[in-house]
Parts: sequence; structure tokens; C-alpha cells
Amino acid sequence: MSNPIIRTFAASLLAACWAHASGAYAQDLPSPWTEAGPLSEITADTGETDPAVRGIWQSRGYGRIVAIYADGLTQYEVGATCYRPDRASGSLSAMDSVGYRYFRMLPDGDSAIFQLLRGDTNVVFDRLADLPESCRDELDTGPEAVAEAFLDAFERHYAFFDRRPPDHAARAVRVRALVTPGMNEAGLWNALSSYMEGLSDSHTKLIGEVDGERRRVQDGQGVTLPRERAAEGGERAWLIGLIGEATAALGDTAHHTGRDRILWGVIDGRMGYLQIFQMGGFTDREDFGSDEWAEAELAEFDRIMDEAFAAFAQAGVDGVVLDLSNNRGGWDRIAKAIPGRFTDRSYTGFTTVSQGSGLAPFPHVIEPAAGPRFLGPVHVLTSDVTVSGGELATLALRQNPNVTQVGATTRGSFSTPLAKRLPNGWLLELSNEVFAAPDGKVYEEHGLDPRVAVDVYPADAPVEGHWRAVMYAATLDRAVSDPD
Repeated sequence: MSNPIIRTFAASLLAACWAHASGAYAQDLPSPWTEAGPLSEITADTGETDPAVRGIWQSRGYGRIVAIYADGLTQYEVGATCYRPDRASGSLSAMDSVGYRYFRMLPDGDSAIFQLLRGDTNVVFDRLADLPESCRDELDTGPEAVAEAFLDAFERHYAFFDRRPPDHAARAVRVRALVTPGMNEAGLWNALSSYMEGLSDSHTKLIGEVDGERRRVQDGQGVTLPRERAAEGGERAWLIGLIGEATAALGDTAHHTGRDRILWGVIDGRMGYLQIFQMGGFTDREDFGSDEWAEAELAEFDRIMDEAFAAFAQAGVDGVVLDLSNNRGGWDRIAKAIPGRFTDRSYTGFTTVSQGSGLAPFPHVIEPAAGPRFLGPVHVLTSDVTVSGGELATLALRQNPNVTQVGATTRGSFSTPLAKRLPNGWLLELSNEVFAAPDGKVYEEHGLDPRVAVDVYPADAPVEGHWRAVMYAATLDRAVSDPD
């Protein structure tokens, strides 16, 4: 962009910083995505599957077998045993609502990359000659079988026992001591729930129906969210207060849009302000995971960003405060699109690799946005509410030398949840993917520390304190832009 307020990067600084940020580790491990064929749909609109991908496939990591027939596919959970779980309860979470929709065939035809969504995680599957006989056995939904499937999933796939002790063995002993033959649903639920105690991982959860009541157990919500949920008026009153305070401060420039997921404006005529509460949900479409859903979500996000960044350019802003302090995560493609608004070149934002896959870390490349961008100073505001996709965006932004993280340490829960149905239909979601900075550093559990620490949601002023933190970040940007 030629507008004089859009600052260009200093060439010498960029050469060092971007080269470091893009330097993925040289590892003697397979990188199949570099040789895979084009992305194709597994199932056509007619309901027929692509003949090239029909057969029995087993994943590397993830604990899945997928049987693809001419008229559809069947998914099995596989580990110590193989079973087709009971799904009579319907989808229990967003990750549970989607199946493998796309594939990229590898040259030998005996392996392929499967994806849930376009541009999603690369899950490598290998052909099997036939469906294992154990997968044909009658489904055992007894409490002992359910508990063993639960424990086996953690032992094979959970990636962070080194960061969240005690280890699996100690937790498994606790569960097995509580499980007895013929125990009722409530007792089994309590036994499995005991495994989660102290795990401090908001991406790991158990969801199910017990005696007709939907239940959910999840640890690791940080400090701020539980406190505000327990306060008078609860989380809703807090969020309404935050939005009201920000809207009043932004005045006529305030735009609350994207089905209330995005708030932007200009502070005092000189600083751009952009708050993103969630990575997706900008449209009212309910066909999550479909191409139409993805296109609509990206189109609406780009429309909002184009409008906001054009307004920043017209106002001649000195900097931008990107507020991710209340970002609850969501779709990774949105998390990668945000840093694309603040760069004029491609770079590696972070890498991923799944537990047990035997693959090299996959580099997630940040591409410059096609629409308006801002290349000046950016301060990203974070807190312990910032989680998942909010942390991925922050991690990618930290590779940009024009970006400074301000606020509090993020939640420390990066991994996309692996959704595994237990034999009785309960849903286990656990963290099996390791997200790392390009230099290999992993921030799971600890979170991303800010360069400039500010209490964003103080206990005695969780609304007013937030806007004070925003204004502090805006002042820092002004100081960088105009040191006199």
C-alpha cells in the first residue's frame, strides 16, 4: 500500500528476524504434504465416494480407521481395541460434528492425507488390506470397557504429561480403583472425571449424558473466567459491560459487527482498535465444515477487515491495538488470517505435529492479506482468557518484529482437540497436537508471556481495568510512533 501512514519494515531488521522466524527445524522425518496430490473431496454431491480413495485406511497417530465404500464411509476408533462407537446421542461438540471430507493422495497410492476441513491438519492414513477382525467384534459398552478405552486414548495420544503432572500411570491407577463391573452411569462418570483433576487443560474434556442429563467436565479455565462467571450478573453482564465501555470510548467510529464477534474503531483519531472475540461464527450458517460455510465465514471476515483497515488508513492512524484479551479461539484459518493483515511477506507463524504420527512438524505459513493491511506498530493485548485460536494468532504475530504483546500471559492451551467417542457414546476430547514457535519452543500449559505486563481484568475493576489496559497499549504505540 502506498499510503504514507503505512510504515515499511526496516530491511536489515527484517532480514534477521524473518529468516529466524521461517527457519523450520531440519529433521530427518517425513513431510508427506510436500509430495501429495491435489485436494479432492472424498464424497461427491451424489453421495458416491471417489474410487481412488475407496478401501480401508488407518491413521498415523489419532487412533482412527476409516472404511470408505462406494456409498459412504465408516469411522472406527482404534487402539488396544477397535470399535465403532455408539453415536445415537448426535454431535456433542463442534469437533465431533465433522468427519473426514477431503484427501490428498500420495504418489504410491498406498498412503494419503485426510482432512476434516480445507486447509486443516494433515492426518496421514495408510491403506490396510482389510478391516481388522477386532473391528467386527460386538461393541462392549460395559463400564470396564469404556474406562479402558478412555485410558488407552490418553496413553496413546495425550501430548503433555511432561507439562501437566502427574503422569498417565498415576491417573490410570486412580480411575481403575473406582471402576467396578456393573456400576451405574453416574459412578462411571465420576471415575473418569477423576482423571481430569488438576490436568489444567481447557482443550481436554469429557462430555456425555448421564441418567438423561447432559454433563461436561473440563479443567484449566484460568482465573478470570471462573471469577466473572461466579460474580453477580455472571459472564454475560461482564461482556456487556466490556462492549459498552469500548463502544462509548470509540464514539462514532465504533463498529460492533460479525454477529457481535468483532468490535473496531479509532481511538482519539490516531490509534486503530480491533477486538476479535472469536475466530469464526461471523455468519448465521449452521452447516459447519462445509465448503459453503467456510467460504461464507472467510468472505464476511474479509469484508469486515477490509472496512476496518481502510478506515484506519483514512484516519492516518499511528498504530493499531489488536485486542485478543477476550478471544475464545475457533477456526485456525481465521487465526492465521489475522496476522496476514500486518505483513507484506509470507513467513512461518508456527508449526504443528501430532503425538505418535512420526511426521516432521508442519509449518503454518502466514500469507499477506489481499485486502488493506497495516505495516506499522501493533500492540496485541492478551490475558488468561486468550486461548486456542487466540493464542495461535498471538504466536504467529510474535514472529513479526512490528508487533509487541501487551497484557497478561495467555491460557496455554493451543492444541486442536482430538475428538474420540467412547464405546458408550460419551465424547472424550484431548490435546494430541503440539503447536510450537518456528524455533521449536512450546508454550503449552505456561502460555505466551507479554513483553509489557498489564493487568487487563483486575478483580476489583474487570470492566474499567480492561479499557485502561487498552489505553495504556495505545499510549505505548504513540510513544513508538512519536518519541518526542
